Amino acid sequence: MADTITVRKGPPKVRAGEKADLPQVLELVKELAVYEKAPDEVINTVELMEKDGFGANPVYGLFVAETGERIVGISIFYWRYSTWKGKRLYLEDIIVTEKERGKGIGKQLFNRTMQHALDEDCSGMMWQVLDWNEPAINFYKKYYNAKLDDEWINCSLERDEIIKLISSKYL
Repeated sequence: MADTITVRKGPPKVRAGEKADLPQVLELVKELAVYEKAPDEVINTVELMEKDGFGANPVYGLFVAETGERIVGISIFYWRYSTWKGKRLYLEDIIVTEKERGKGIGKQLFNRTMQHALDEDCSGMMWQVLDWNEPAINFYKKYYNAKLDDEWINCSLERDEIIKLISSKYL
């Protein structure tokens, strides 16, 4: 007799992420990087994600959406501080695997993340969306009437740039 696999019907279960989820989480991150036309920019590893999210001083939180044994979506976030508004939740990414999009999984993850912001007494949530990512923009407009801000410009420095600048005699 052949083994059978029971696949749960209905919506995915959204729960707090665990260390054991990280290999699948990183695969979703890599899938997003391909979608965002930057597959070579992912340098993160399962080991680093474990240290950063499940070590002595976690720097991010994680929710996963799973069907059976498979993770089909994630919400990864952290806290930031606004001098004007106090503690805020920053949503780094909501990722739903491509073949599961359009089934309400992103909405489940976003709703769970909003609830977490309230549970943690945050003054609000913030996130970014690429200006060409129309499906994501439409999602945030349709379900959440989110304020899309074109006033701020993002700035960043990579680690090697920081080292070079700090080492420079010109600073």
